This record gives sequence, C-alpha cells and structure tokens, in this order.
Amino acid sequence: MGQLENIWSDARAEIHQIVVGPMDNNVYIVRCRRSGEAMLIDAANEHEALLEICARLNVTNVVETHGHWDHIQAVPAVREAGIAVAVTQADAGMLPSYDLILGDDEVLSVGDLRIRTLTTPGHTAGSICFALEGTDLLFTGDTLFPGGPGNTQLSGGDFEAIITSIDRRIFAKFDPRTVVLPGHGLATTVGNEAPHLQEWVDRGW
Repeated sequence: MGQLENIWSDARAEIHQIVVGPMDNNVYIVRCRRSGEAMLIDAANEHEALLEICARLNVTNVVETHGHWDHIQAVPAVREAGIAVAVTQADAGMLPSYDLILGDDEVLSVGDLRIRTLTTPGHTAGSICFALEGTDLLFTGDTLFPGGPGNTQLSGGDFEAIITSIDRRIFAKFDPRTVVLPGHGLATTVGNEAPHLQEWVDRGW
C-alpha cells in the first residue's frame, strides 16, 4: 500500500492521494479546507486503509469513475460505514451495491467546493470524469492517461467512443494547463496529451 500524500492545495481545497491494490489504483480525496468535508474518488481496494482515511479526513461521499472490479473493491465497506456511493446509470450494474446515480454536467458540492461531472464513455459505457471548479484539476479515471486513452479491449469498451470523449469532452473544453489525474500512474496535462490524439487514432489504442 502507498502512503497518503497531500498532492495539491490552495486556499479552498486540498487533494490527497493514496495508491492501493494489486493494480496500483489511485484513490483521490478532495477536501474543503473551510468545512473539513471531503469526497473520495474510487473506493478501489484496501478498505481498512480507506476507512481510516475517510474517518480522518471526514469523507462524506464516494464517487466512482467507472465500474471495473479494481475500482470498486472497497464499495461495500464504505457503504457499511454509512458513506454514500455514487456511480453512473450505465455502470451501476457492475457494482455490488450503490446509493446514488450520477448524470452528466451535474455539480456535486463538498463544503464550499463544486465538482462538475462529465460523462466520457469508452473505457466503459458509464465512465465519468470530475472537474474541480475554480482549479485546473480534472480527475479522469481510466479515460485518459499519459500517452493515451484507457484500455477499450475489455467488455463494454469502445475505442471510437473513448476517442470522441477525449477529443470533444476533454481536449475541446479544458485549458492546456489542466492537470489530468488518472486512475493509475502519473499525472499529466491536457496540453501534453492533446497533440497526440491523431497518433492514438492511427495506432488504434
């Protein structure tokens, strides 16, 4: 298991990250500095560690970027602890249980913070990203990584759909300085990745 790190902060928000499980999943916690409330993105694995973090950072809800097994292992434990879990309708059936359905272009409140949803189908039918308003931060799950889109070879994956999602919903709408915080591995920026879109199309993955 990785260590919990505070990877970003400003006057209003702080972002914590821990890497968990056999697939080295990034779990992010977005916390409002004024209220102390927090939201966890992807209850992936190592539920005991995540529950301790939830208690320490006052996590009041969990959102899932998509329904693949490696992103949802801790969902039953966090729900049992009384923390609501939200997922898109298209991926809800992949979870053992959930509480809320996420739609496109919704605004989620965490204390004073506003987190906007954008559905980005392709890695799964119900993949979704989260943009922290007032910052350059975008949590992309397994939709966009340094070097290309997430895997579309698994059941429910669609390469054309993920390319469309990345092109029209991310590259066309977010500033090049936008920091992409993916579901695995290192962060990147929209400016680093956008020039390579045609290369990804040409190679087919």
